[in-house]
Amino acid sequence: MAIILNIETSTEVCSVSLAENGKTLFQKESNDGLKHSELLTVFIQDIFKENNFEWSKVDAVAVSKGPGSYTGLRIGVSVAKGLCYGLDKPLIGIGSIEVMGVHAAKNSSEFYANEKNDELLFCPMIDARRMEVYTALYNSDGEQILPVSAEIIDENSFADYLEDKKILFFGNGAEKCKEKIIHENALFLGPSQTSARFMRNLSESKYNKKEFEDVAYFEPFYLKDFVATIPKNKVLK
Repeated sequence: MAIILNIETSTEVCSVSLAENGKTLFQKESNDGLKHSELLTVFIQDIFKENNFEWSKVDAVAVSKGPGSYTGLRIGVSVAKGLCYGLDKPLIGIGSIEVMGVHAAKNSSEFYANEKNDELLFCPMIDARRMEVYTALYNSDGEQILPVSAEIIDENSFADYLEDKKILFFGNGAEKCKEKIIHENALFLGPSQTSARFMRNLSESKYNKKEFEDVAYFEPFYLKDFVATIPKNKVLK
């Protein structure tokens, strides 16, 4: 039983929600691109100010820890840690892929109405550029059956599982995989974007279990090393 501020910045979506006992109270969200440095703290302040909500009522801060956008994760985690320091509240870290996978599995009827939803598998995908995605695989109970990894998608991806099960592919990395994963059991259905409201049940569960992060040493789960690129149009003088 807790009031938790949830922060999601692992993709192009900047999303903040305030949840009580696993139910969303208020939410602010934008999918206008990577403007997290401009929007995140404003969204948080607006939620409290517009709803006359007191900071003292917050029990914890939860943040989506990755994998995903290097810049987005760094901003989200930095803000979350700063709030925890300032408010003296515990920090909860939740995997970005896990948030999407568990949410879709627990709410599958929203995306796929079928009497055999318990036989579905769920494959969240976060874009990692080109034909690579951050992904994992979950069963209908929200249990992970393939670990989070960075995968280059081709015609053979998930072939063994598709022979026996229908798989829902979703997330901002799924659309580009349609041309590669061609199978009657491959369904491109589910949430297309991340959202802080998807975090509410997982953050509540972690709070109740006291699964908190060390605020001083907590870092995002990047999965891959950040590689800086040089603009192609740079003019040499």
